[in-house]
Parts: sequence; structure tokens; C-alpha cells
Amino acid sequence: MDTWDTSCPDWEKRLLAGQSLVPKLPLFDDEAAKALRCFKRLRIPDVIGTPTIGEAAAPWLYPIVETIFGCYDAETNRRAIQEIFLLIPKKNWKTGSAACIMLTALILNRRPEAELTFIAPTKDVADRAYSHVDGSIRLDPQLTTLFQRQNHVRTITNRLTGAKLQVKAADTDTVTGIRSAYIMIDETHVFATKASAHAIFVEIRGALAARPDGFLIQITTQSKTPPVGVFRTELHNARDVRDGKLKLPMLPVLYEYPQRIANSGKWKDPKFWPLVNPNINLSVDEGFLARELMKAEREGAQAMGLFASQHFNIEIGINLRTDRWPGAEYWLDRADPHLTFDEVLERSEVIVVGIDGGGLDDLFGLAVLGRDKVNKDWLLWSHAWCHTSVLERRRSIAQTLEDFATDGDLTIVDDIATVEPEIVMMIAEIKQRDILGAVAADSEGPFGAFVDLLDEIEVTQENKLLVGVNQGIRLMRAIKTAERRLSSGTMRHHGSRLMAWCVANLKIEATATALRATKANAGDAKIDPAMAMFDAVDIMTTNPDPKMAPAYQLFFA
Repeated sequence: MDTWDTSCPDWEKRLLAGQSLVPKLPLFDDEAAKALRCFKRLRIPDVIGTPTIGEAAAPWLYPIVETIFGCYDAETNRRAIQEIFLLIPKKNWKTGSAACIMLTALILNRRPEAELTFIAPTKDVADRAYSHVDGSIRLDPQLTTLFQRQNHVRTITNRLTGAKLQVKAADTDTVTGIRSAYIMIDETHVFATKASAHAIFVEIRGALAARPDGFLIQITTQSKTPPVGVFRTELHNARDVRDGKLKLPMLPVLYEYPQRIANSGKWKDPKFWPLVNPNINLSVDEGFLARELMKAEREGAQAMGLFASQHFNIEIGINLRTDRWPGAEYWLDRADPHLTFDEVLERSEVIVVGIDGGGLDDLFGLAVLGRDKVNKDWLLWSHAWCHTSVLERRRSIAQTLEDFATDGDLTIVDDIATVEPEIVMMIAEIKQRDILGAVAADSEGPFGAFVDLLDEIEVTQENKLLVGVNQGIRLMRAIKTAERRLSSGTMRHHGSRLMAWCVANLKIEATATALRATKANAGDAKIDPAMAMFDAVDIMTTNPDPKMAPAYQLFFA
């Protein structure tokens, strides 16, 4: 593995100089040269004049192809690098080059009856990928003789070896039980949203363990939302391999800007566009990018975020919509990982606990908001619970929720009745320290049993430690106070991905005289922990003091 070190610690320097992001490796020259000759000879069926790849393609692709095939040892039938992760923006001939790489593998493969699988994100992309392979074959008499084409099932068979290439659509075809020697995944960030994605990756890597001559190639753009699930794992592994933090038999090639360019907005300057768009003015039109940038700037933050992620591989941290909560702009900058529950307890002179949650289809959100003893800043720690049924009912966010559970910020339970006693124990600990300002809850929430449990620790409406917070436009004070404190840096939180996701899901709706917070998309866009935060903020604005009678009025039904 030391000999086959695929790290590229000088990637920023290479990117800015327009150099290849593939490090120098001890390739088997004959295998690399043969594969590159084969690859360059293939014709591009959807370009005027149907030129060969060698005549029309940009040279950035060639070192990648040489590495994929040049790491194969023909004597031992082993491939030193079994995985390739290519992150590249849209329109850089992504699907076309992936199709041609798989056709090259089908030509050069030595394994009899080998299975090759191309997994496309949608049926439309699968049809286009297959059409590209089919077109390249039809334009070459020798390949036409070599291959049998079954268009109705998107399958190509090598008549000499019996090897088959199947093109599958992740949204319509069955992609479980993969035992292929060669796998290409187009748009990992889309494929990773499938509930079975993690299991499929386990199957794929298990298949490679039994087929040391095989490979897994992922070719993808950035996701349109903050990376989650399998895609987040694969992307972070690729970055760590590139940066020399992790040793894996993987070649990471990531066309993404250094943070100083991505975060500063310098990427909007056309002189930086070729850095991450190596096919610019071939399959990527500079004029198109300029027009789309102008339109995105006019349409607002949501359009700009989508444009930047898809055409420049800029990772989205929080979904910036035009109707977003203004506090979202400052949220990520106010993260402090040291703010654990215990830390908030130790540093606070008073704590308000916010609670929000609905039925079995929702999250049960908890916010512990403290006021610092020294500087009076607000310190927030949050947690959430959900019933296992949410993972079935909301499959589109199931992997996201499981990620939050892995982080330790979400607890998934089989019995929702176990949640309330756990929360009451935390409230009891705060009360024992004599710093409980109040427990603030949605005044219309289903908290019957919860109220009974709080009564056992003497947190009641009568002693004014249990407060109902009216929702809708009456929460405007809390919404605006939180965003002002985030802007000024006098409110900080513990930086969980769960809360960043909930904050991103907030949608602000304006009425004639007020505003209210709601969810951006009904059903899947959960905001309960964020609403729990607003409940706590609403009471904290009254400057509660555990040593004095509360000044706020009670609204609890």
C-alpha cells in the first residue's frame, strides 16, 4: 500500500495550476497503454461528426483511465486500486465518460462470464448511458461483431468471454444482490438516498473481496442538499484518502475548490471556472455558466445554492432559500462543540427547557437553553427522539435520521412512552441545581402524560414552572430574538447536524402584520427541535430568575 499511495496532499496547488489530480503511481505500463488506446478509439455517438475520444476529449480523463486499468497485475489477476471516486460538476461529460470506461472494461476483461453493472440515478440517465454504449459499438464494425446488444433490457454481451454489461436505473430497476466484478455508480448522492443504499455498498464491497480483479467507480456531482448517509461517508473517505489521513485502495479525484475560494465567493469569477470544470468549452459552455449564474443571482439564495452545488461542486451547508429563517445565515458560525448538556448545566445561572413534538410521525424535540453566569450569553443544547415508524413512513429521510442517531443527537425508540420519563429526569437534574427558570411547551401539544410526570417533580402550572407557549404569529418575538442574538454572537449552540438540518427546514411566512415559522416541505422537513428552541427563547426573553416569581403570563391549556 505504501507503493500505491493514492494521496494527493498538494491537490490545491495542482488544481490552481491546471494539473492532473492523479498522483504518480507505479502503474503496469502495458496495461495502462492498452486501455488508453482502446478508450481513445471509441467513438462519441452524440457529437457532430462522431469523433473518437482521442480526437475530441480533454486530456484530464486520460490519467484516470490509465490508473483504473494500469493498476491491474495480469500475472496475479489482482487490481492494486479497486475503487475510484470522481467528484466532478455537471456537463463535464460525466455520464458519457462513465459509459465509455465500462465499455472499455467489457472489452479488456479477462474473467469469463463476468458481470458488469452501471447504476444510473434515473431511468432517463440509464437510457442515455446505454444509448452511448450502444452508439459507440454501432460506429465500430469490430465492436459490432464482438458484442450482442439487447436494447430492451439494456444489456451488452461480449460474445468471446460471455461477460455482460447491464445498465440499471436506481429509481425503477432492482439493484439489490449485486455480485458484479465491475460496478459504476453514476451520481452517488442520488443513489445514496435509497433506503437500501448502505446494504448495497456492503454487498458491492463483499463482491470485490471475492473478485480482486474488479473495481467500483463512483462518478458524481455534489448533492443538492447537505451531504448525508452513504454519500457523506463516501465523500469524506475520499477526502481523507486524498489528504493522506486515511489509507485505502482508492483513487480520489475531486474537482472542488479550496475553502478560501468556495467560501469567499471568488468562484463566481470566470477565471476560476476551468479549475473544477476540466471540460469547459467542450461539453461545458462558458456562456451557459455565465447566463445561469446571472439568473441564479436574480432568483435568490436557493437558486444560487443549487447552481453552485451542481456546476461548481460547492458543498451546501445550510439550504439557503429566499424564504429561509434569517438566523440560518449565522447558524453554522455560532457552533461550539463544547456545549454539551453538562457544560450548559455548569455554566448557566438559569435554564429554560423547550419542548415540541407531535404524533408518531414527528420528532420529539428538546431544547436546553441556558444563560451564562459570566457574560449572560445564551447557550443551547438540543436533542430529539423519534419512533421507529418514522423511518418507514418517511423513507426519503430515513438515512438522514439514522445519521443523526449515529451522531448521538437523535434517539430512535420502539416505544415513544419511554421518551417523557427520560426528559423529566433531565429536567429534575436542572431543578435540583435550583436553576430551572421554566419548562416551555407548545400550548396545544399532546402532553397529558408528560404533565403528570412533571407534577411528580413539582414542575407545575400552579408554581409557574410549566408554561404554555402559543404558536403561530405569537412566536414572532422568539423568532426575531433568536436571529438577532445569533447575528450578534450572543447565542451559541453545540453544532449538531440535526439542528442544522432543522434550521434549514424552517420557512418564514409573512402575514400583513406579523410572521410565523413553518416547515419548508410538509411531512419530510422536520423542525420540531427548532420549534422547541423557539419555545425556550420565548420564555428566556422575559429574563427569568429561579429565585423570584416568574413575570410571564401562563397560556397553558
